[in-house]
Amino acid sequence: MTNTPTSASAKTWHALVLGRAGLDLYPQTDGGKTRDANGFTADMGGSGGNIAAAMGKVGAKVALLTALSEDSIGHFVRQKLKECNVSDALLQTCQGNSRTSLAIAEVRPTDCDVVIYRNDAADLQLCLTDAMKAAVADSSNLVVTGTALISEPSRTTTLELMQYAQNNSTCVWLDLDYRPWNWPDLETTREIYSHAAQYADVIIGNEEEFAVLTDELEAYIKSASSLLVHQTILLKRGGNGASLFSQGKRLDSGVYPVIPLKPYGAGDAFLGNLVDHYHQHKDWQSAISRGSAAAAIVVSQRGCAGAMPNTKEINILQESSVMKPSAIWR
Repeated sequence: MTNTPTSASAKTWHALVLGRAGLDLYPQTDGGKTRDANGFTADMGGSGGNIAAAMGKVGAKVALLTALSEDSIGHFVRQKLKECNVSDALLQTCQGNSRTSLAIAEVRPTDCDVVIYRNDAADLQLCLTDAMKAAVADSSNLVVTGTALISEPSRTTTLELMQYAQNNSTCVWLDLDYRPWNWPDLETTREIYSHAAQYADVIIGNEEEFAVLTDELEAYIKSASSLLVHQTILLKRGGNGASLFSQGKRLDSGVYPVIPLKPYGAGDAFLGNLVDHYHQHKDWQSAISRGSAAAAIVVSQRGCAGAMPNTKEINILQESSVMKPSAIWR
């Protein structure tokens, strides 16, 4: 790799996040099914928007790279980004029939249906601009979600920005974020993911997502995280924590015990806080602990972007609880 996550810089942006943001609707009441709902509450969702919100809530200087429809839903997302301290300086507005995504997500820990509407999705209309390239060169980190690679023009825009970031000492984080219904077949997905992975300094995903990238996960991790290649692999294990592989070493970690209200949003909270903390302290062990605490808070609350904790809330959890098991290098 030409760049590593330990590169120091004095760039304007702490991070740019590239990916979708949309409107989430949650049926009332907690624990209920959508078919029985007598009302809904609303929040911003979408992996890109959530990760950016997680970073903005803890004080990072962060902007979202996405496209939104020119309608009330797009305006809703813009307003929520502002409330989460995420810059809209690089947002694009779609004309025509493209629409910002909508998700309806049940607030229950099991048997939780999430329905996402992404026909002619606005975020996939993202086009490359000189302003985006300049911002990437002036950012310490570029966080890319895999949904941005689904189709054109977003796919080419994303790949070119990843390459541009690599060439300008900007650390590239690739969250595989695999949603099978978005892709035509495994072969196509693997080809695109493999192309994107060559520009990434850190690759994040669960076992299902990494299985899309490779049939030989152990061999892939050993090669990628070697001293020669120096690519960091972060394998998420849900309620069992995570494993990080870097420079030939392995860091295993657990979770902060909470009673979950819902299963989604945790990964975005985890990654946003991981990137922010690692950017500041260059310590994987404490960064993973920080991300895990944020994830625990989000799964115990209704909503996604609005549930992302601030610094004080994360501090309180870490002072009052212990991650089990703790993060240990092996």
